[in-house]
Amino acid sequence: MRIESAVTAVSWIPSDIVAGYAKLPFSVRAMHFDPPPPDHIDDIAALYAGERFRFANVLAAWIDVEGGRVVDSGYSGRSYISRTHVTLPLGLGIVFQPAGFPELRGAPQVRDGEVRFVQTNGGRPGMPVPRPVTGSPHVQWMAPTVWTTLSLTVRTDGSSHGELIGSSTFPRHWIYDAHGDLMSKSAATDSIEWFHSAFGPHTPWGGENSEPLVTAAETALERELASAIMRGGARPTIERLTKGQTLVEQGTPGAEIYLLLDGVMGVFVNGEQLAEVGPGAVMGERALLEGGHRTATLRARTHCVVASARANQIDTDALRQLARQHRREGSAANA
Repeated sequence: MRIESAVTAVSWIPSDIVAGYAKLPFSVRAMHFDPPPPDHIDDIAALYAGERFRFANVLAAWIDVEGGRVVDSGYSGRSYISRTHVTLPLGLGIVFQPAGFPELRGAPQVRDGEVRFVQTNGGRPGMPVPRPVTGSPHVQWMAPTVWTTLSLTVRTDGSSHGELIGSSTFPRHWIYDAHGDLMSKSAATDSIEWFHSAFGPHTPWGGENSEPLVTAAETALERELASAIMRGGARPTIERLTKGQTLVEQGTPGAEIYLLLDGVMGVFVNGEQLAEVGPGAVMGERALLEGGHRTATLRARTHCVVASARANQIDTDALRQLARQHRREGSAANA
């Protein structure tokens, strides 16, 4: 009996998370940010054809099982890297072709009742990016490298588990399960570090990888509220927090609702950390519904980018539903 499974990483560039030199081509509108990928993917090739992402790593694998034992196994995935479009004055444009790197695949690790597969894919956007870099050669002309490293465990009972175990620090990486459903995200991007360090020896092809912070995907309701905050009318206020900085303090008055765009936020009640939330989390609804005072402290566990909106920009029934959802989950992510 053959058992097949997959895990997919889709990498894209959201607005408001790019900083430093990397922001320049976006600031002059020579390049564009990306709309969020879908919550469910049926056809990754169609998304690639529509240039809906910058890069994707598909780790697909199979095992053959006889008498409850693994007798054979193998890989069957691939990668996709999109072209880079640059808009010039007078309506002119240039399209740069990417440079994909060889797939790095570990030998399948056969263990009792399961097989673990590990695959790294990535490459360079085609557009040259002259910049200072860390260490020799001190200056690079080629674009920094992007990559993701995925792990997939396929079990003889038909179950499987996939995860992101390594990645470049930019851009954002979304992880989809074997059914094509969004399940997790890389939580913290660092475009400045990526811009200066992601080349040559500082990549998996040079022997280095970096372990990403990964958080669970937000709920469908939070995605609806995020759309209302970012595209529902008035432009939200964008705030950048350094690690350890407090966004709101328990007991203080507040009339804003918050959307975490990047980073990991800790949620503290009476001085005790009860939860950590990642990009896409909507926070602050209880203060708007229950007397106007914050019921928890929100403190940045990494650098964070946060959008805030006034209560009148958000549907009150949706806020109530979110508050009920947070209670059911036993989460204190609602300051």
